[in-house]
Amino acid sequence: MLNLKKRLPGLILTIALSAALCVPAAAVQNSADNFVRGKTYGGEFSDVVPGSTFYNNAKALYEYGLSVGKLDGTFGLRDSVTVGQIVIFAGRIRSLYATGDAEAGAAGFQQEGQAAYEPYLAYLQSTGVLADELNGLYRAPATRAQVAHVLAATLPAATLPPVNDSLVTTAYASRQYITDVTEYTPYYDDILTLYKTGLAVGSDASGTFGPNNTITRGAAAAMLTRMVDSSLRLTPEWTVAVATVSTGNYSAAGTSWGDLITGDTTYTAAPTTQSQITSDVAYMLSHETNVLELNYGGTVTSQYVNSVMNAALSAVKSCCEQMYNSVECTYEGLTGKVTMTFSAVTAGANLSSYRDYTLNAAIAVHDQLWSEGSITANMTQKEKAKVYFKWICDNCVYDSGAGNDSVSHIAYALFRNGRAVCDGYSGAYNLLLKLEGIDCYALSNDDHIWTVATLDGTSCHIDTTWGDSSGSVDYRYFAMTAEQSRSYHSW
Repeated sequence: MLNLKKRLPGLILTIALSAALCVPAAAVQNSADNFVRGKTYGGEFSDVVPGSTFYNNAKALYEYGLSVGKLDGTFGLRDSVTVGQIVIFAGRIRSLYATGDAEAGAAGFQQEGQAAYEPYLAYLQSTGVLADELNGLYRAPATRAQVAHVLAATLPAATLPPVNDSLVTTAYASRQYITDVTEYTPYYDDILTLYKTGLAVGSDASGTFGPNNTITRGAAAAMLTRMVDSSLRLTPEWTVAVATVSTGNYSAAGTSWGDLITGDTTYTAAPTTQSQITSDVAYMLSHETNVLELNYGGTVTSQYVNSVMNAALSAVKSCCEQMYNSVECTYEGLTGKVTMTFSAVTAGANLSSYRDYTLNAAIAVHDQLWSEGSITANMTQKEKAKVYFKWICDNCVYDSGAGNDSVSHIAYALFRNGRAVCDGYSGAYNLLLKLEGIDCYALSNDDHIWTVATLDGTSCHIDTTWGDSSGSVDYRYFAMTAEQSRSYHSW
């Protein structure tokens, strides 16, 4: 048994807080078990009394040993939090998790003459939670986006799991919720992390976050206590609308990956041409498997198997919405049995969950555009494709720092992160078109990939990546003729 592997080329507070904090009796390293209420609140903060807003949160911070309030004996529920204060709280939470002592982490970085936040900052920087991106801002009131940035990385994912991941992703992608946060919002990934981990649900029924607004110490205390007490974490009460019009239901709910495969799906056990291999790959995808078994009934050489692999990769590449970009092959040289297993270098063992996530997010986008009337039954295919072109450009930025193994090379990245490179752009766009029933495939050269779609009976070239390259939607790259497309990229 011989093995071959191939993959596609890369396309690719200024107010000091007391240090008299508690230590659990049996602390262990790096454990949420260290989050223990070691004190009992007895009215230590004059402004935190039963019935007051954020009473339970400020009380909890005291009992966990994370705050003793301000020097005037208050907690300062209505005061704005500074960036430095959030750093202090985050440093204490991280230290409590890591050592069982909220002050142990910062203690190793204390120097004479420091501002109160500095040793906590140095500690967080030593753990990789922060770098120097907030330099010069520590004495200023923190924006909610800055708070999200600090808190999102304070604890490891195993301690702060994304329990609302699917709901938030689908709701956000539908543009029904968290509408004041876009990929252009500072720290937007971190903001979404707060929703996904149950630290925030927004200020209204639409999940409005207010990323540029300042935040009070009381509101910050609510997020902080949810970090250390998982029972306080929240799940948004959101329902993504399903598009229904008078003539029928236009929801794409229930669509499977196999449903997206059209055209010739004839299976040939011993394919010898590109078209036969392409239909074999389509057969495999339509059956929602990633394994293709062939049998040439006689001797095959490694050179021949290599050519079959290249042809199969080319076919998979044209269906980039399926997110397969590599293949591993085993073959028996004497019998001609060949087995190809397709995967995604960028996803590894997560590919199945990534594919589920991506399809659900795309369906949510499709349904929302119908629900809000951006797409209607009397529109042409070209008009519908243009709506999806604009949606892709409005909801993604090019990931210029992506390496060959970056997740930005698959459609998942666009729906999950709002950041992708050309194969991620094209995969996401093709997925949306196919949910709309528009026939399309991906076309590529050595370093770029784009879409060819049949719109109202006419073949059109569409490049969402380049359409998103000028800061606004550039429709020059939408519905190009082959000649126009070739003037931009050869193939």
